[in-house]
Amino acid sequence: MGVATEGPATWTVAFDKDVSMTKLTLGSHPYLLGFDQLERLLERNAKSGNEGYPPFNIEQTSTHSYRITLAVAGFAEHDLAITVEDRQLVIRGRQRDDGEGRVYLHRGIAARQFQRSFVLADGVEVGEAIMENGLLHVDLTRAEPETVVQTIRIRKG
Repeated sequence: MGVATEGPATWTVAFDKDVSMTKLTLGSHPYLLGFDQLERLLERNAKSGNEGYPPFNIEQTSTHSYRITLAVAGFAEHDLAITVEDRQLVIRGRQRDDGEGRVYLHRGIAARQFQRSFVLADGVEVGEAIMENGLLHVDLTRAEPETVVQTIRIRKG
């Protein structure tokens, strides 16, 4: 039986019995057949190390469309690359060093490269990308899947 005690900003839970945790994967669940690829996508996205740069928003623009907006101040269109790789939207940025001949007394505006990845569900398509006022907008649409009923004939063995 668990006993919970509340501290100033933490919760402590003590158990009378030793409880072992088992990792349940999508591929091992008997009712979720064929979801191994989804699990691999989630693991790869978790390991991608998106460190918070550049900041981004995701908004729903209609019932079947979305917009990802990245703050890419200082980047030009030719400094950015947008690709779809194995159902993953990948946005990369790399600024060219134009500091030749310049003498900086202070350089607080970082010209660092980045890579942002977003896992796309089946049926989500990448539309257009628009650069506006230091913001990169990438529009996505989700096709509504049609319901398919298939009858499987049973034959005698």
